[in-house]
This record gives sequence, structure tokens and C-alpha cells, in this order.
Amino acid sequence: MLKLFYHNTPNPTKVALLLEELAHPYEVVATDIWDGAQHTPEFRRINPNGKVPAIIEGDVVIFDSTAILLWLADRAEQFNGDARSRPQMLSWLMFVASGLGPFCGQAFHFLNIHTDSAYATNRYARELERHFSVLDKHLTLTPWLAGSDYTIADMAAWGWVDFAVRNGLVYGEDGGHRWPALTRWCATINARPAADRARHAGDHLSVKQAFDEDTMRALFPQNYAEAL
Repeated sequence: MLKLFYHNTPNPTKVALLLEELAHPYEVVATDIWDGAQHTPEFRRINPNGKVPAIIEGDVVIFDSTAILLWLADRAEQFNGDARSRPQMLSWLMFVASGLGPFCGQAFHFLNIHTDSAYATNRYARELERHFSVLDKHLTLTPWLAGSDYTIADMAAWGWVDFAVRNGLVYGEDGGHRWPALTRWCATINARPAADRARHAGDHLSVKQAFDEDTMRALFPQNYAEAL
């Protein structure tokens, strides 16, 4: 059975969404990034970069959510776009990987964890708003990112947009008015049974709950001199 190395964060959740949409059996393997599980030698053999998600199925090992989504969708020949829509699917998938995801993560960091840099907070919050506006404008023209079909580009973006909405990350009470097409698109995905199952894929796992100094060191070891 496919093993999904998982923590309840946007990137593993988007992979869980695809697996649920494919009805592909999988086992969720707790990788407690708050407790440093991503830095163990065992996990680093799976992902040298020490990040979740990663998957193992038979002798296949893949890390990075974008790579996993592409591999699973292409193998199943589902949600990967047809000859006409695939170029747009790939474009929006990379938009998420290189823009939406990193800026959403940094916005969350400076709005919630290190709030002492007004410049960083403003930069990443404004960039996240800009990415939302790009998505919203595009989604006024098409129901899904790649056109008429729901693809892994939508799943990839949903992981971050849903996270932002649920955490009030620049997506405050006026988010639905500022980005109505994006809001409609996100609600449409959330109405899919697979999305609800994906969001709760790790509910049964026992992971660290306290966000303390050790958690900071586990998540951001490069910020500590002895880790350099």
C-alpha cells in the first residue's frame, strides 16, 4: 500500500486530496515536524530536504508535493489535463509551486510567528493578496484553473487557499467580496467529499501540540547558529 508521510499542513493535504479523488488506498504515516521527525536519518533517506510530504509505493520513492501530484495523476491518467488543457495545467501548477505556496507560507510565518518585522509582514501579506488577485481574475473566465476540467493544478492551489481562508490569512471577513471567483472555486472544491476526507486524513495521528522553543528549532533549525 502507498505510504504518505504526512503532517497536517497544506502540501501533504493536497496529496491526500488527489489520493482521495483517485480512490487510491494509502496509509498515512505520521511525520511530526513539530517534534523534528523530518530530521531523522530514516526520513532524510526518503527526502534529503527534510520536508513533507513524501510517498513510498513499492520501490518508488517521491518527495515534493508537486512531483507527487504529477506522478500520481500521470500514472492514473486522471486529473492531469488533456492535450489541450495540459499546458495551462502545468503553468498553474508551477504558479502554485513557485509563488502561491512560498508566499502563503512566508505570510503565515511573519503574521503569526515572527511579527517583529513590519517590512517582511507587509511584503509577504501583499504578495499573497496579489497571488489571490491573479487567481481570482483568471477564475472569472473559467471554472477551473486549466479550463473546463478539474485538475491537480486546482488541488495544489486549494491546499494553500483553503489554509488561508481557514486561518484568516489576509483572507479576512471581506475576502469573499475581494475575491469572489476564488471564493466560489474554493467552496466548490470543499463541497467535494474527497476534500473533506483529505482535510481529516491525519485526525487519528498523535502529534505534538505545544508550540515551544523545541518546535521552533525543529521547524527552523537554520535560524540557530549551531545548526549552520
